[in-house]
Amino acid sequence: MNLIEEIAGELCKIILPIEETVYFGNPNSHTAICTLSSMVLLKEIKNSSLMDKISIVGRLLSENKGIDSLVRYVISNNITTIILCGKDTIGHRPGHSLLCLYNNGIDKNHKIIGSQSPDPTVTLSQDEISRFQDQVNIINQIDSTEISNLMHIIEKQNQ
Repeated sequence: MNLIEEIAGELCKIILPIEETVYFGNPNSHTAICTLSSMVLLKEIKNSSLMDKISIVGRLLSENKGIDSLVRYVISNNITTIILCGKDTIGHRPGHSLLCLYNNGIDKNHKIIGSQSPDPTVTLSQDEISRFQDQVNIINQIDSTEISNLMHIIEKQNQ
């Protein structure tokens, strides 16, 4: 990342502060929900009975550092299912990039293959990516913001 991008990122944090929110649920669950940029859905899940059935719920707003953090958390905490839902961030499209990483991996420059995001470069090692791809099943529900749909998916999974 160049100096101008770094400065722009710091200015965005000041001008448009984004609440860093992750909520932990059942420590025995191996399911995570990622609400992308849908903060209302995130808070709705936090206050619902879904928290008894999932390990963690959080958002994902960047196609690089955010994906690095998500993948490292998932492989370190034995998460086996990610439900990817909510609205993808316009411009950055981290949900799209996460799916591309999962399906295609990275090139020799650590860019996510097939991603249409502006800066889909991760610091993940090939080993971390392979573990992620082998360990996790991603349920793609991008654009779904209905908690009832997520409840149905979780119930179906637990049968």
